[in-house]
Amino acid sequence: MERFKDITMQAIIVGKDLLLIVSGGDRHIGATSTAYWEQGQVCVETSVVPGHKEHVLSEELALRAAAKLRQTVTLVMGIHYDQLQRDDIDRICEHVNSMMDDYLSQNDGFKFKIDCN
Repeated sequence: MERFKDITMQAIIVGKDLLLIVSGGDRHIGATSTAYWEQGQVCVETSVVPGHKEHVLSEELALRAAAKLRQTVTLVMGIHYDQLQRDDIDRICEHVNSMMDDYLSQNDGFKFKIDCN
C-alpha cells in the first residue's frame, strides 16, 4: 500500500449536506456522484469525465454514505497512477473502502465492500 499512501478522503459539511473528496496520485476530477433521498429511497446521479473510471467507486460510495447518514452526499473522485496493474486497482479499491468504513464507523456505520470488477 506504500505506493498509494497519498490517497485521501476529505469531508466538508455543506449546510445539511456532505461533500466528500477522494483523491490520490495525480489528483484531478474524474467523476462526481450525488446521492440523495427521494420518496424513501436513495437515488444517485453521476457525471464522468470521458476516459475516466472513477465512477465505478464514486457512485457506490456516495450511495453508501447517503444511505447510512440519511443526507445528501456528493462524492468527487480523482485518482491516477501510471501503469496500474489489476492487483494495484484492487488495492486502491480496498483502501478507499477502508477509508469509507472508517468514516461511517464514526457515525455507527456498517461495513461492506464495493466490487471493483
